[in-house]
Amino acid sequence: QVQLVESGGALVQPGGSLRLSCAASGFTFSSATMRWDRRAPGKDREFVADISTGGGLTAYADAVKGRFAISRDNAKRMVFLQMNNLKPEATALYYCNTRSGPYDYWGQGTQVTVSS
Repeated sequence: QVQLVESGGALVQPGGSLRLSCAASGFTFSSATMRWDRRAPGKDREFVADISTGGGLTAYADAVKGRFAISRDNAKRMVFLQMNNLKPEATALYYCNTRSGPYDYWGQGTQVTVSS
């Protein structure tokens, strides 16, 4: 079955950086678009970034453009989110996502807290 396991979340000061990782299994990773979403306290889950199967195409939410970078390693079945110049509004539970057939899958999430 599809499994997505996120890691790398932490408490970081404003202006700091973090790199999130997502380990994937149970599907053909190299054929899957991968995405990062997040859910901030009291808000709905929202799109952060996605990456095409080969990694050549990426897209970002306006709020993170220029500061976040999504990447993937198909050989290791991993997807990453490099987050720089973090702001307090980036505080959220970050989820890795993929779609397999008609279904969307998310991992359990990794908590990012940006606070001084």
